[in-house]
Parts: sequence; C-alpha cells; structure tokens
Amino acid sequence: MSPTRKTTTPAAPAATAAKPAAKPKAVKTSTKTTPAEPAKRASGSVAFVGIGPGDPGLLTVRALELLRDAEVVVLSENGREQLLSYCPADVAVVDGAFDADGAPLTPAARAKAISNAAKGGKRVIRLVDGDGAMTGHLADEAAACVKAGWPFQVVPGVSPVAAVPVFAGVPLTNKSVREVRVVDVADTKIDWASLASKDATIVLSGTTERSLVGNAAAKLIEVGLDPATPVITTWSGTTTEQRTVAGTLADIVNALPAGTLAPTAVTVVGEVVNLRETLSWFETRPLFGWRVLVPRTKEQSGALSARLRSYGAVPEEVPTISVEPPRTPQQMERAIKGLVTGRYEWVAFTSRNAVRAVREKFEEYGLDARAFSGIKVAAVGEQTAADLAAWGIRADLVPSGEQSAKGLLEDWPPFDEVFDPINRVFLPRADIATDVLVAGLVNLGWEVDDVTAYRTVRAAPPPAPVREAIKGGGFDAVVFTSASTVRNLVGIAGKPHASTIIACIGPSTAAEATEHGLRVDVLAPTPSARELADALADFGEARRAAAEEAGEAVLRPSEKRTAARRRR
Repeated sequence: MSPTRKTTTPAAPAATAAKPAAKPKAVKTSTKTTPAEPAKRASGSVAFVGIGPGDPGLLTVRALELLRDAEVVVLSENGREQLLSYCPADVAVVDGAFDADGAPLTPAARAKAISNAAKGGKRVIRLVDGDGAMTGHLADEAAACVKAGWPFQVVPGVSPVAAVPVFAGVPLTNKSVREVRVVDVADTKIDWASLASKDATIVLSGTTERSLVGNAAAKLIEVGLDPATPVITTWSGTTTEQRTVAGTLADIVNALPAGTLAPTAVTVVGEVVNLRETLSWFETRPLFGWRVLVPRTKEQSGALSARLRSYGAVPEEVPTISVEPPRTPQQMERAIKGLVTGRYEWVAFTSRNAVRAVREKFEEYGLDARAFSGIKVAAVGEQTAADLAAWGIRADLVPSGEQSAKGLLEDWPPFDEVFDPINRVFLPRADIATDVLVAGLVNLGWEVDDVTAYRTVRAAPPPAPVREAIKGGGFDAVVFTSASTVRNLVGIAGKPHASTIIACIGPSTAAEATEHGLRVDVLAPTPSARELADALADFGEARRAAAEEAGEAVLRPSEKRTAARRRR
C-alpha cells in the first residue's frame, strides 16, 4: 500500500466522534501529505489470450470479456488488427513484433515491453495466435511478469491443431483410428519412427513452407509409412482465405505451391483424410472464397457483408457516395422545431442516412428520442428500423412486403379526419430522392413536408488496384443495392468485367445496370440486403452443382476467367 493511502485511515473519524471536546491543536497535519487524488490501481495485470487460428468468431467468451476491458493490447500477429474492434476506442496498442527500428523483438525484449505496459496499473492483453499455451517464449514472458510483480492469467484459445483439420473436413479420429500424434516440425529432435503408425493420425504443425512438408513426408516414408497414405495440407485455416491441398505422402509436396504457405499451416497424415470428400463443409459453402464487391460504406453494408461472409464470401466495401449536410440547413431546422412543437402526425425515415441526419440535428440542439413521444414513426426497412431502435425509437410502421417506398405506401393508412388529429408528415430525405412516396402520401390525403436532410455526392475513386480488379475481373461478384450505386461505381471505377457476376437488389437497380451495359445474373426476390445475399448464394450453389454434374472443377468466376485466358 502506498504512503498516501496509509495516511488515510478509517480510525481518525471514529476517534473524533469519541472525543468531541478535543482541541483542534491536538490534530497534527503532515506537510508531506500529498493532495487528495482519485485512487489508482497499485499494479497492473497481464492476460495472455489465445485468439485461435484465424476466424474471430472462434474467440472464447472470456477472451471477448478481456478485450472489451483492455487498456493496452500487445499485438504481434500479422492480420489480427481486426480484433482491436472489440476493444475500447482509446485502447493503447503496443507492437510486440518489432522494435522502433523495425528489427524483430526477441522474447526477452517482448517480455520487457509487456512489463513496461503494465506499469501504472494498466490492464494489458497479450494476444497470442492459437491456444496461447504456456510453452516456449510465453513462459519467458510470464516469468517476466512474476519478476516484476504483475499478476497474470492465461486464457486458452481454439488450437489450430484441432480447428484447422475440422474446417478442412477432416476429423482427427473415427471408429478405427483413436490415437492422434502431434508434432511441431520446427523441432530438430523428432523421433519419426515413434510417429509412424497406420492406426494413428499424425498432425504436423508449423508446416509453413513447402519444403517442410516435403521433408516430413520423406521422413515418414523412410521410417515405414506407406507412400500412398493420404495427406492434406491446409493454410489460412478457418478463414475465407483457407486453402487445402490433398495428396499422398509420395506426391503432396508436388501439389503444393512454392514458398511460404501461412503461419498456421497444418498437415494431417492418415486414413481419416479420406473422410474429407464426405465431410467437407467449410470450403463447399456456396460462395466460398468469392471476392465480392459491395459498393457501400462499411457502416451501411454491415448486415449485407455479414450475410455474405456466412456463405463463405470475402466482401470488400467500396464507397460510391459521400453523405454531406444540405446546402441550406434552415429547412431542416424548421422541421425539427415543428416536430418538437407537435406539427406532425408521422415521421417517415426512408434510409439509414435519414435517421443519422435527424439524430445528429437532435444532438446539436440537446434533444433526444423523448421528443418523438406521441408521434408515429415509419421506417422503410428492417435496417432503418434497427437504427431507430438503437436510438430508442420503435417504428410503428415497417413494410410487411417489399422494403421500399412502394412497400411503405402499400401499408400506409389513409388520412382519417376522425382518428388523425394532424394531417402532416415529416419526410427527411436525400436531395436526389424520387417523388414516389410524396405523391403516394398526398393521394392518401396527407400533407408532406419533403425536407432535404442530407446530400449525396459521388465518392472519390477507389485505389488503383481496386479499379484494376473491377475492370479486369478480379472480383467474382458485385452486389448493387440501388440504382445510384450502379451509376456511381461505373463513374468512379469503370464497368465491372464481363466475367463478374452482377447481383441487384430490385428491378429499378437491375434496369440501371442493364442501361449501363451490364448483364444482370442475380435479382433478389424482394429488395432487402438479406435476400440479395441469399439470392447470390443460391446462384453460387447452382453453379457449383452444375460443374460437379458435368465433372468439371469448381472454379470461382475470376478463376474461370483466368483459366480461359490460359487456354487461349
């Protein structure tokens, strides 16, 4: 306990209460006492957290709890920066891989960096690939915590040794094979003869180079395993970048690409590998490995991108529009004032941007969702309704059918002089919105304040590599969610390659794509992000089934284009 805390003892108030007649001069004040400050933790803490083989969805609940409460994160694994999204916005990040000069950190230097980060009572999270077991350099890092007096804990993660084969469709055991032998090929003292058994599954971790797989295969053949024993090598396991090559001990090395595979490459040797043809579930998803262009911002495309990932796709968001405030804000200001003073019976939100624009104006004026009390609220679709719910507002009307202005009109009640005390609707929209909804509401007897809440302008062109991928067939599919995304994407990046699958959310979007010379391959049955992703997945599944029925290799659209080019 620090000296400052020692001066603050619970006995002093009790003594004063027992002797109310005591003179003030009997109370001594030390001139060395520091001014009162908020209490600080006396020491920091360190958690070594296993983060699994690659898929963030495999994080444990305990790992998430610690990440959400972290003050410092020590990150040494490439490609794991996405995990910082689970941390507080102000989390400090320490590079645990390289020093200030770019030289790789030794285990001792990393241990020192962790210890320094824990000073001042900080909660430090050291992220470790795989399961974070206490082996090798982690033992040194934990020992440094002990020496410095920092309490630490270890949170195991999902081990690549178990997870990667499962994601490749290979269980490590079955009814006839009950033993698993695991070896790290980086070990220079491997007893290969003790591993060789046709009744056991051999898992070789650390097979990150083609040469390492070839050397291991040669050693196993040398100690007596049948050269025809089935083998798979999988790298980037559990992610949508996962790739698996199958073969035998005799030919696996020739089937692998040259050079480095990936840090989490795993090789499985044994009869269980034959089960892959039946049990492969991950790499056979409808859109597995498809690079899908989503012409929207990350904020707008969250649900769509998540749905595409569930089918194995790799979505890449490219903003085609930029949202800006209206040129003349007075109209919006009057509408907000009218909303607060009871001018409107309804407020209709036709986009997530409209919700954001109104909410920002509310916050500017110091208002909150309580101002909507007594006002009916309509949302054009589920995502817009979800944004309202996050603001604390429940939508009274969401289209039961098509999630569009047309669908909203189909469910909108006509104005009734008896039951509707006010006949006016506040409609905050984009500057380029069509008049379909306004005309329909007027026909239903309502008066509409059609207010420009925000402007949409064409975004800046994406980086050159993205533009080249769009025009050169580097994307397997593009999902268009509005006619404006078609116009703007073509305007800032050019037309997608003819081999790229074009998916559209509705008829008007499809018409715009056709007008720009694009072949529409997929049309969502109803205009929603979920239905659009599902329709593209159905297309991918049918495409896979057709290739398998014809006895052809299942290739992604971009791969098929490359193969056709090679044939020519």
